[in-house]
Amino acid sequence: MRIRAGFEIIYECPAPTPMLLMLNVRPEREADLEAPDTIHIDSAAKIDSYLDGFGNRCSRVVLPAGRSVLSSDFIIRDSGAPDPVLLDAQASRVEDLPPEVLVFLLGSRYCETDTLSDLAWSLFGDTPPGWARVQAIVDYTHQRIEFGYAHARATKSAWQANQERRGVCRDFAHLAITLCRCMNIPARYCTGYLGDIGVPPADAPMDFSAWFEVYLDGGWRTFDARHNAPRIARILMAHGRDATDAAITTSFGPALLQSFIIRTDQLQPAG
Repeated sequence: MRIRAGFEIIYECPAPTPMLLMLNVRPEREADLEAPDTIHIDSAAKIDSYLDGFGNRCSRVVLPAGRSVLSSDFIIRDSGAPDPVLLDAQASRVEDLPPEVLVFLLGSRYCETDTLSDLAWSLFGDTPPGWARVQAIVDYTHQRIEFGYAHARATKSAWQANQERRGVCRDFAHLAITLCRCMNIPARYCTGYLGDIGVPPADAPMDFSAWFEVYLDGGWRTFDARHNAPRIARILMAHGRDATDAAITTSFGPALLQSFIIRTDQLQPAG
């Protein structure tokens, strides 16, 4: 399967504004690209790239005063296989986890494990540890939160999403991640492209998507609390403790978002 993906994001800045961008695919997917997914900026602002502490490809840029158009257009190959379902996958004991995984058991900016721990144990303490427990958490989150773009709020935490029962994909991910961590299952936040490939098209503009991964049987496994079904053609851009670590853009000064267009389309075979 070949997928054409990209974006056009327009900012208006009253003054030169430093920004961090996390808009490239993860290094693990770079070998699948038919050409580099280069970020273009019409103002010719200089971009410096680096890998952060989670291995995400990040870019630093200072957008000039005025209007800046950020864009990318690339083709990536994908197996077309759905998210694996490993019903027998088991959770590791905390004492057996690799050191680099332990951070994904801890509370973070949007994932208040201390606040939700009692709820998690009351709901999932009797579920079988491993895949079945994570699926029970995903089922709860999927049923608990009503999806709607109007419910988006940049400051909303997992606890608030659980209380308000409304949110967007990042809120589904944050709540499920938090409940998993409360149950001693490492979980990390993921963001990337997830187009309407293999499913009926949604009657809404395309957006970047958030899902999560848990550490079971010695590896990271994909779950999606918003859709609660295996999907195909995920293109991972970044992962981290929560949306703080995997923000698409982070500005260090005023920057007005004027336009936001995301594209993800399956290309038809030639001939």
